[in-house]
Amino acid sequence: MTIILSMIIVILVGIIIVQALNRRSHRMQLRHLRSEVERISSLATHEKLLLMTDDRELQSLLMEINRLLGAQHQMYSDYAKMEMSMKKMVSNISHDLKTPLTVVLGYIEMLHLDPAMHADERERLLGKVYAKTQETLALIHDFFDLAKLESGDREMPMTRILMNERCSTTILDYYDILTEQGYLVHIEIPEHPIYGFGNDEALHRVLNNLISNSIQYGSHGKQLGLTLREDESSVYVDIWDRGKGIDAMHIDHVFERMYTLEDSRNKSYQGSGLGLTITKRLVESMGGSIHLRSNPYELTVFTVQLKKVQY
Repeated sequence: MTIILSMIIVILVGIIIVQALNRRSHRMQLRHLRSEVERISSLATHEKLLLMTDDRELQSLLMEINRLLGAQHQMYSDYAKMEMSMKKMVSNISHDLKTPLTVVLGYIEMLHLDPAMHADERERLLGKVYAKTQETLALIHDFFDLAKLESGDREMPMTRILMNERCSTTILDYYDILTEQGYLVHIEIPEHPIYGFGNDEALHRVLNNLISNSIQYGSHGKQLGLTLREDESSVYVDIWDRGKGIDAMHIDHVFERMYTLEDSRNKSYQGSGLGLTITKRLVESMGGSIHLRSNPYELTVFTVQLKKVQY
């Protein structure tokens, strides 16, 4: 009996020792994990936690910690990108506001310093002041529109839109101007009704922005087209031209805030750099998407995709 009791005591002591060693090992592992998490968080690196263990609960914990670290790194990256974008936007807005305001101030000084100026010359300068003021107001409106879209403050009631009517009405507003400038205008709109899900006012602005963009940057080709098409689940509007197009290195950036091609800063290509960004935000607010493909001087196409509504 004594021998049996001694064996039981030895076994219990062994179990206690093993449990104590396991607890110590767990504490050491947890301290290591804590220090590694603190180090990775403070340095904002893209590292993952690595730990050799057979403990399934600890393995699950490691997976969740690594997922959180990945999310934290993505948040830091997005914040840094947004901060750089905002700095660039503020810089460009300051430049774009300063330029027309300086011109307006120059014209006003000319009018002020020459009270005997001929009426025709005075009228011409006042016209230039008006045009530059409108240009500045348009830029300010674009900036606030984008701010509202990105903050979610802009209400956008969704409804069924007859795409045929919206597309034809929008392109026909430009038809006379385009033909007078020597453009060939191609319109492909099916006769049967096609319905999309969105906001008619927002879609009208999207199409206006894209057509204006094609006129602005695609004038070399003297061709502009609008095509309405569909499949089982979506409707598509293609706005295309055969102008100078967009190089592959720029395609991924054209929808970014204040991103403008280099020649958009000259007098022939006035652009705020917000038009396509606003266009993309409007399309996304309607649950759609916008895509661009371009082969310079051959074909440049902006495609708006919206959900299809059965009639």
